[in-house]
Amino acid sequence: MEAIVEKILDKITQYDKIIIHRHVRPDLDAIGSQIGLQNLLLLNYPEKKIMVTGYDEPNLHWLAGMNYVADEDYQDALVIVCDTANRERIDDQRYQNGKELIKIDHHPDEAPYGDISWVDPQASSTSEMITRFSREAKLLMDVQTARLLYAGIVGDTGRFLFPSTSSLTFEMAAYLRQFSIDFSDLSRQMDTISLEIAKLQGYVYDNLEIDENGAARVTIRQDLLKQLKLKETDTSAVVGAPGRIKEVQSWGVFVEQEDGGYRVRLRSKTIPINEIAKQHDGGGHPLASGANSANLEENDQIYSEIQDLLKKSQK
Repeated sequence: MEAIVEKILDKITQYDKIIIHRHVRPDLDAIGSQIGLQNLLLLNYPEKKIMVTGYDEPNLHWLAGMNYVADEDYQDALVIVCDTANRERIDDQRYQNGKELIKIDHHPDEAPYGDISWVDPQASSTSEMITRFSREAKLLMDVQTARLLYAGIVGDTGRFLFPSTSSLTFEMAAYLRQFSIDFSDLSRQMDTISLEIAKLQGYVYDNLEIDENGAARVTIRQDLLKQLKLKETDTSAVVGAPGRIKEVQSWGVFVEQEDGGYRVRLRSKTIPINEIAKQHDGGGHPLASGANSANLEENDQIYSEIQDLLKKSQK
């Protein structure tokens, strides 16, 4: 830990310009670690130009927003990519235009990249890693940075309920809670959903298919999203809904894309499903992965693989 922190800190001190990226379709950890790192570095190196880039996700504007980054900003810049397992999922492919590249991530390191790579699959979140980095490097922390990193940890641990939550996770969260974050407001923001999302959640429960071993699936079509005036990214709010049902053990949420393909979100309570995701142009954590499907036939194949996995586990 000490050696990698020293290497990253050394690179940060060498550069006057730093541009921070994260993955497409950002979640709380992606935004929390990306902008949390930006705030942390600006606080400790106010003379540097430090920017964040990527799609400005409207559903997460309450947490933070992106900067405008020009093409010329990448000249002689250090690029840091947070919370992104492979190059294909990096939001804003201009990350390749910087002088050097650092990867900071907590997903399994199956697609290494970067001149420096710090990957810790045992960490609950990249926000936890950035918090550890700040403490190891003895960097100043403020309330806004703590808020971002705490939100990222809470988001990726399912409020400290997911198996990735460790004693170190609680230690980092306890450190961040020393700062005057409005935790009640943060909780309200994370809990609040629109009426349209509530209707989509009702649809998920009404249309969920569950087999005798606890394999479940639901398909969300484009016509339903248009009827509810929702975007594909809005469906992330209902991915965890099937897991609240006692009988459900592993499940897939199949979201139709405008090109006719499907984005597949795979979740499981105990049995790893990331190997299934890898077979379908995806990957991720053992109990939370994503994949891609070309059509309804491939959807059926993925669901059949989930069913077979659970059937074998029962035996």
